[in-house]
Amino acid sequence: MLERNQTTNLTAIRDPAMAWERLILASLALLDAHDFEGTERVVDVGSGAGLPGIPLKLALPGLRLTLIESDLRKAEFLEDVVAEMSLEDVTVEARRAEEVGRDPEHRETYDVAVTRAAAKAPVAAEYCLPLVRNGGVLLAQARMADWKAAGRALGHLGGRISGEVGGVVIVAKVRDTRAEYPRRVGVPTKKPL
Repeated sequence: MLERNQTTNLTAIRDPAMAWERLILASLALLDAHDFEGTERVVDVGSGAGLPGIPLKLALPGLRLTLIESDLRKAEFLEDVVAEMSLEDVTVEARRAEEVGRDPEHRETYDVAVTRAAAKAPVAAEYCLPLVRNGGVLLAQARMADWKAAGRALGHLGGRISGEVGGVVIVAKVRDTRAEYPRRVGVPTKKPL
């Protein structure tokens, strides 16, 4: 990741020790926030450098993982990592989350959605919750205050905050997301719920 970061902007962190702590170990904090069985269908929205999805996959090889990344250079990096590490049951979607959230193959089919820095809380919720099945969870590495302020958006999208563990906000999917969400590409960012 750090080697490829020299030509593709994957992370602002350049120091290997800091990258290990702030990126890899922080990704694994999701294991403390949710009781994974190890066979879930997981989607990483705004995956960037593959965080937190790839460290989760390495910790729990039985996960079926989809990495969503709209930046084509970053998506190419993810495809290279998946191939080089011979990761099974990992796919890369080089599309916008709004498009994937309307695709019947992906809509409300994931047990767990994870996101690290995809967008501000109301926007990230609109990107992620349409992908999560009723009864599933969204795990957001973010500040709880930001997600509490997004309560209205969560209500529209079928989610409810159920807790926070070690910097991971846990949003339970309590009902199906209404058909009009996610809105078309660009709208969630311009007009957050």
